Amino acid sequence: MIGDCMPRHRHQEFIRFLKRIDEQTPSDLDLHLIVDNYSTHKHPRVASWMKRHPRFHLHFIPTSSSWLNMVERWFREITDKRIRRGSFQNVPELIAAITKYIENHNQSPQVFTWNASADSIMAKIAKCKEALDALH
Repeated sequence: MIGDCMPRHRHQEFIRFLKRIDEQTPSDLDLHLIVDNYSTHKHPRVASWMKRHPRFHLHFIPTSSSWLNMVERWFREITDKRIRRGSFQNVPELIAAITKYIENHNQSPQVFTWNASADSIMAKIAKCKEALDALH
């Protein structure tokens, strides 16, 4: 898990995070990042950075999808197990607690294995599109 707490969510912060990922992962790995459709991820400077770093591959989730359930579950876990149980005098204390939680989590990480086939995912997308078209 590579995490960072930033005060804003602009393209500059996203590029800073991409650089951190680049520094903290073996250079021989291709990196596939699943991101939402937030404009930050599609900014021209992000696209330019991506062209200069071909091992990075962005995959955009469909709007209103639940493909990020594992990520959402992880955020729920950190919220339930650390953030709600803590008392923080200021933002730096909260950030320190989050950072420590990530460090502890990384002591015994578990690989996430995607079990759904591409065909089943595409079938679900088609079904959703069909349902949306029926509403119009």
